[in-house]
Amino acid sequence: MDEFVLIFRHEDGTKVASPEQIQIWMKQTMDWIGGIAAQNKFVSGTGLPFADAKIVGHGGVVTNGPFGEIKETIGGFVIVKAESVEEAVEFAKGCPVLQGDGNTVEVRKVAKNDGVH
Repeated sequence: MDEFVLIFRHEDGTKVASPEQIQIWMKQTMDWIGGIAAQNKFVSGTGLPFADAKIVGHGGVVTNGPFGEIKETIGGFVIVKAESVEEAVEFAKGCPVLQGDGNTVEVRKVAKNDGVH
């Protein structure tokens, strides 16, 4: 069984949901994760807030950001265990972030750390 990261991408970071909508989405997300965990296939995950974010560039140049105002943002991620990328995609299809117009969930296999370089 492999691990896959499901990356939550928001098409428009300037759209701010109401506190009530955020609460609804958080419950839906917890329920979605609970369904994956019930299958013993949830590994970890978290949101990625913009507060205190920094970007480190070539030569060690540090700038503030990224900011939610940019066109596309990453809102968080979940790592799941799956038998195949197709199974991981099925998990992704249930993600509440997809309710947002233009939002996506990117599915990527996590490289195995087997000690071989």
